[in-house]
Amino acid sequence: MSDETYAELAAVGPYGVHPGHALITMVEPHPGHEYAYNRWYEDDHYYAGAMAMPWMFAGRRWVATRDLQELRTPEKSAVAQPVTAGCYLSTYWVTEGRYDEHMKWTVAINKRLNRDARVYRDRTHVFTAFQDHEATVYRDGAAGPRDFHALDHPYQGLVLQVVDTDGPERRAELLERLRSSELPRRLAGSPAAMVTVFRPTPLPGDRMTYVKQVEGVDNRLTLLWFLERDPRACWAEHFADLDTVGGEGGRVELVAPFIPTVPGTDQYVDRLR
Repeated sequence: MSDETYAELAAVGPYGVHPGHALITMVEPHPGHEYAYNRWYEDDHYYAGAMAMPWMFAGRRWVATRDLQELRTPEKSAVAQPVTAGCYLSTYWVTEGRYDEHMKWTVAINKRLNRDARVYRDRTHVFTAFQDHEATVYRDGAAGPRDFHALDHPYQGLVLQVVDTDGPERRAELLERLRSSELPRRLAGSPAAMVTVFRPTPLPGDRMTYVKQVEGVDNRLTLLWFLERDPRACWAEHFADLDTVGGEGGRVELVAPFIPTVPGTDQYVDRLR
């Protein structure tokens, strides 16, 4: 490919700032590999395997120390077995309308990283999926940061919530109920500034073999709650009952709080077990 091709590609197609798609990946480093995994991810993979790729315009890593893991529900989760599995979470925004282009690049670059021995093996993907954006609900209307700011704004915590339904129609009904009434009610007066809602999309057939195919493509919603306070300081009052959000026709399969990592450090690694 000639250098001129890059200029041609930049001149066409969507280039807005809306996070039309996301990569949400929750990973468990194998026991004894916590420090090595953290350094590999922060020093290499976060950049070479994510942020350096076209159309992935924001990213942030989160961590669940043992006390945060113990706040998770439900005890029997369809997402994480055991429910405490997956102490690191990475979230990335992809420009709306650029999913296909990004996927072609990410599959190719990860094959190259794997061939060059730059993929860390001693880890398990607990919940990894590209997702399409469905809704964002704000606590403060237009007064606060927008969803495209969410991974750069210094939020103090994040709650990952996964809700399953009985099929596409039930999911559409749940989405409408969440958007119009349930989420605005819960956000009012809470330390959560916004909730973004996504639905998972299938991974391509030529994905890396260590990443399993996505479940719940037709029936699942993924919610990200962005918190202005440490979740431990406000859990009982505001988030301990998130397992009831699904209501009729929905089953909450995971509620998992996280705090942001401190890039370039091993802070919190000694508190994972």
